[in-house]
Amino acid sequence: QEDLEALIAEFQNLDAKKTQVIESSCPPPSPRLNGSLSAHPEKDELILFGGEYFNGQKTYLYNELYVYNIRKNSWSKVEIPNPPPRRCAHQAAVVPTAGGQLWVFGGEFASPSGEQFYHYKDLWVLHLATKTWEQIKASGGPSGRSGHRMVACKRQLIIFGGFHESARDYIYYNDVYAFNLDSFTWSKLAPSGIGPAPRSGCQMATTPEGGIIIYGGYSKQRIKKDVDKGTLHTDMFLLKTEGAGREEDKWAWSRLNPSGVKPTPRSGFSIAIGSNNRSLLFGGVHDEEEEESIEGDFFNDIYFYDIRKNRWFPGQLKGPKSEKRKRRRGRQGEAEGAGDEEMKKQPPQGPVEIVKEVVAEDGTVMTIKQVISGPAEEKERSESEEDEEDGALGQQVEPCPRSNAMLAVKHGVLYVYGGMFEVGDRQFTLSDLYSIDLHKMEEWKVLVEMDPEAQEWLEESESDEEEDDMEGAEGGEEEEESSEEESEDEGGEEQHPPVQPDEKHADYLSRTEQYWIKLARSNMGPDAKEKKVVKVAHAMAKTFYEDSV
Repeated sequence: QEDLEALIAEFQNLDAKKTQVIESSCPPPSPRLNGSLSAHPEKDELILFGGEYFNGQKTYLYNELYVYNIRKNSWSKVEIPNPPPRRCAHQAAVVPTAGGQLWVFGGEFASPSGEQFYHYKDLWVLHLATKTWEQIKASGGPSGRSGHRMVACKRQLIIFGGFHESARDYIYYNDVYAFNLDSFTWSKLAPSGIGPAPRSGCQMATTPEGGIIIYGGYSKQRIKKDVDKGTLHTDMFLLKTEGAGREEDKWAWSRLNPSGVKPTPRSGFSIAIGSNNRSLLFGGVHDEEEEESIEGDFFNDIYFYDIRKNRWFPGQLKGPKSEKRKRRRGRQGEAEGAGDEEMKKQPPQGPVEIVKEVVAEDGTVMTIKQVISGPAEEKERSESEEDEEDGALGQQVEPCPRSNAMLAVKHGVLYVYGGMFEVGDRQFTLSDLYSIDLHKMEEWKVLVEMDPEAQEWLEESESDEEEDDMEGAEGGEEEEESSEEESEDEGGEEQHPPVQPDEKHADYLSRTEQYWIKLARSNMGPDAKEKKVVKVAHAMAKTFYEDSV
């Protein structure tokens, strides 16, 4: 602990040498996760602060401030004197006061080895109009923590949960604190009713009436010496006040039982508030904890929670409009006898897990899984339903599955930056930026592509650099490797049966189906159901076919 405090003090001494604000245009920020991305309340800008990066040997913490200009699709770095010390897993909330303020609370600093942690309990405000940082010293606030959640609600910042970890022990919290933005004072709330169990990394959102929603999160408990059991929470609670939001008001917890399609259990998901009283959740990971190792299933899906209706629903892409119209015209122009062919082109019914497998030069096999929801069953459909299905047939660009990404919403558009996923023992930290219009839900746009050169992974011996690309995973060392398909070839020409010239997808599938089923079976293990194996096999064949033609 003392060593870490000395290290933090040393970094602050370096920061103290800055005496003026320097704003300079720069390339996109380096890969990171667990930072904060916030929408400027007045300008078309996003503000990125803090975060962490691990290269296999060393942990790096950041306190840089970057601003993304939405209209110009450009980044600038803003160096401001006396910033908060380097941190990750903090919380940031924006309020519109005096040209905009960005409030930051807590988070953690890790030793370069990543084995010691220091948890902050400090509160800072960035005055956006004057570009000045100010530390707010007020007693009675939360203890040092990270993984907590914070929202601005009426004229208060409300903080819930989080955890504190030391070399010997850890503790998860379920306490609630309010910081009054007028009097600059902390108060600990004592809500009535039964609230959430202690947790970190949950979803926290405000309701239009000034209530607060808590969903999900993660906690662990020590069962016996050196054995911990993790819990993925999937319950949901409402914290509301009986009055007009004054400090003396009584707060109460109540349990929510939402309807609709709830998110599958996960941790490391990212959260944002969309329009129309909808909060949203993106990505995350579901860890299968085995005796010796943890195998993670990463996600890139969106779930919306409609606060007024108390209902969850998955976000589904409709596909770009021009493509749909073309397809409909094409469909009407086809002869009746082409119906069979059309059916063959349909992807399998229901959700399909697409598994992309890439063999790197050092023999590491990377398997990237994506769940893509298939079209509805064949029934008489209205035009809008047909639109949705048509969109699902087009090849969509989308962020690769990931956890701990940074999200922000501005003018109804969701922005997703960075995060990470794992392959075996390797962690891949991302620096790409995607956006999607939440009103239209037509397609993801790539604003910043991942730079494979930005990724390094150090083990006992220097191993090959590998990095994720939108399409899958890409070998970063070979310059001529420009696509996932090529790096697949690098692993061995014999890997998948090649597509013959002018071969249709249906013909390719019927010719190679047994090969793909065998491959899917080896990926999914002997216990997987035959029906699901066939679905995955077809999806893999389709992905390979489309990458080849």
